[in-house]
Amino acid sequence: MKRMIWATAMAVAGVGAMVTLAAAAPGQCTVTGYDTFDCDVALDGGGLTFGLPDGRIFAFTLIEEGLGMAYLIDADAGPGERPDELREFRAVDGKPGCWARDEDYEFCVLVQQQ
Repeated sequence: MKRMIWATAMAVAGVGAMVTLAAAAPGQCTVTGYDTFDCDVALDGGGLTFGLPDGRIFAFTLIEEGLGMAYLIDADAGPGERPDELREFRAVDGKPGCWARDEDYEFCVLVQQQ
């Protein structure tokens, strides 16, 4: 898992976002196209990363209050490969921990409190 977090941090940093490594916390994740699944969420204060059931990495970074960008990183991504950018995510009213891009893509992350 540490290797995946490091690869994600490097990929996100490579596209201009500031990321620092963080310890993963257990959580529940929901992403459009997947059922709810257990996930290890790395939080860094300005973003988060977690693995998807198909092996890809989902990375999210806050750009400004209430607005963020997400990146999908292939499981077998190599150096120099750019992630898929998913733009314009906004916090979903009435659904804490959820962000959506229009009507087509939404993700929710609930991290277990310790």
